Amino acid sequence: MAIQGQKGTKDMLPSEAYKWNYIADKLRKISEEYGIREIRTPMFEATELFERGVGETTDVVQKEMYTFEDKGGRSITLKPEGTAPAVRAFIEHSLYADAQPTKMFYFTDCFRYEKMQKGRLRQFHQYGIEVFGSQEASIDAEIISLVMRSLDEFGIKGISLNINSLGCPSCRAKYNEALKEYLKSNYDDLCETCKTRFEKNPMRIIDCKEKKCKEIVKNAPIILDFICDECKEHFEKLKNYLTAMGIEYNVDPQIVRGLDYYSKTVFEVIKDGLTICGGGRYDYLVEEIGGPKTPAMGFGLGLERLLLTLEEEGIKIEEPNRCDLFIGSMGDNAKLKAMKLAFDLRKEGLKVDIDHLGKSVKAQMKYANKIGARFTFVIGDSEIQENMVNVKRMSDGEKFEVALDNIKNIVNICR
Repeated sequence: MAIQGQKGTKDMLPSEAYKWNYIADKLRKISEEYGIREIRTPMFEATELFERGVGETTDVVQKEMYTFEDKGGRSITLKPEGTAPAVRAFIEHSLYADAQPTKMFYFTDCFRYEKMQKGRLRQFHQYGIEVFGSQEASIDAEIISLVMRSLDEFGIKGISLNINSLGCPSCRAKYNEALKEYLKSNYDDLCETCKTRFEKNPMRIIDCKEKKCKEIVKNAPIILDFICDECKEHFEKLKNYLTAMGIEYNVDPQIVRGLDYYSKTVFEVIKDGLTICGGGRYDYLVEEIGGPKTPAMGFGLGLERLLLTLEEEGIKIEEPNRCDLFIGSMGDNAKLKAMKLAFDLRKEGLKVDIDHLGKSVKAQMKYANKIGARFTFVIGDSEIQENMVNVKRMSDGEKFEVALDNIKNIVNICR
């Protein structure tokens, strides 16, 4: 039996690669317009980074991480998300000593051993932004505006921006006590995972996907009733900035996000019940991982879910031209000439292909048509002797006579 790809993974075939490149190019361009620079972090990190950063009571750490012991006896984890590695790099390379804020974006593979669902694999791809050094609500609004603008430029309609505030640690402490009091009478009906969260982090119970737990927390107290004046002011400023930019939003007190590091602002972008993007502020994570006290804000956007949304919306990504010019050849001398011409023309920026299977001229032209070559010409002994060739435009059959050694003219015709 042939070896197949692992469950929860998917090959990106050449016929689909242009879609991924289109998305990445657009997101990279928009990021740079916001003054955000790229960072790349390793595919695996010390397990402790995610236990401390993501949180021991999260589903990610408790159930979903790909963790193994390396040959040196160290516990290593394939990264399940992009924020904690970015924070580790921010601390390790003393980026906090640079002019602030520090703005970074990334494209990365992430790994979570979870039940596969619509738009989510066990190896998935994430675009994310992390901004360090600003505690102002304006940076929250700016990053959210980048998300909304990006989705708008992709042509996605009917999306919903949902926001909430999780407050600061003192707000959370008061809220957790009220939440525990509410949950006490239903403790026995909670799932086993939520029972372990009850003492350590009861807010995580609100994010549980188990049906019985979702029913229990339906009428639970909401965090917005417990946030302090400072957190309330921050949230009001965020709403004012969004309104000023003409960005519509809904306040959803049920948003807590699935990772422990969030504080104050959290948000999700929803389309037809599917979360395309989510993120928020994490003002205590840098310090938790061993760096100086540094406010921060960020988000992650699943590229598989974005592609799925584009497909369901009927938004087509135009496939780029694969071949500007196909050079056919007849005989060994002509093949040598075709090789040399292709080499020179590619250096001038043309996409050029030639025959590598020894096909007949008819079969070569059939192949050229199949790959969408915009122009073709065929070299034989007479073309070499006369140093002339007829370049054919495939769309209408018009031909242009040009000298074989006039590279610039060939390029001008095929552009």
